Amino acid sequence: MSDVTTSPAGDLLDELASANAELETAPAGKVISWALERFGHSMVLACSFQDVVIVDLVHAQEPTIEVVFLDTEAHFPETLDLVERSRVRYDLNLTVTKPGPDAAAWPCGSARCCEFRKVEPLKGALAGKAAWITGLKRVDAATRAAIPVVGFDDAFGLVKINPLATWSDEDIASYEADHDLPVHPLMTKGYRSIGCAPTTRPVADGEDPRAGRWADSDKTECGLHA
Repeated sequence: MSDVTTSPAGDLLDELASANAELETAPAGKVISWALERFGHSMVLACSFQDVVIVDLVHAQEPTIEVVFLDTEAHFPETLDLVERSRVRYDLNLTVTKPGPDAAAWPCGSARCCEFRKVEPLKGALAGKAAWITGLKRVDAATRAAIPVVGFDDAFGLVKINPLATWSDEDIASYEADHDLPVHPLMTKGYRSIGCAPTTRPVADGEDPRAGRWADSDKTECGLHA
């Protein structure tokens, strides 16, 4: 395993572009294998626990990987329950972040809530790391339609790996069924994109899945994946 911090920026970007091209059509497991070999314990998995597919896939190859969950203090109880059930099921090496004191002035739904309740805590969790894995999919939103499988995250200054980038919602559901995974209970109640309780609503049939997030504003992303 090489150290990303010793690679010149140009060399690293060339390496990531090559890996991305090679892994574009690869199974998620192969993407994860590449990431683990390349970055080892200098990588974390950040998971929202809308589903646990990415946890299951990564845990199968590296049970001790650090899994980061951002507790905004505004999640649905169902989400927190799924986090705990997953922690027990997989014996996760789980880090749960909490908002810092500056978040008190910015409750969920306010202009800078995500900055202080998600972005800043994640920056702390990623400090000193070389890479992070996410469960992002291109079908999640128009803003994510072009996400690479492997790329460099300029916002956080490290490599970002998206093993599920090419997966569909049907792929997720099929994997959950085939592997007997717990399913977020709100998914059966019309919630297609699950974030914080005050800013998330169910969506109607045919409605964009992300329409239920920040429905009363023009906001489309929280800042983690902008």
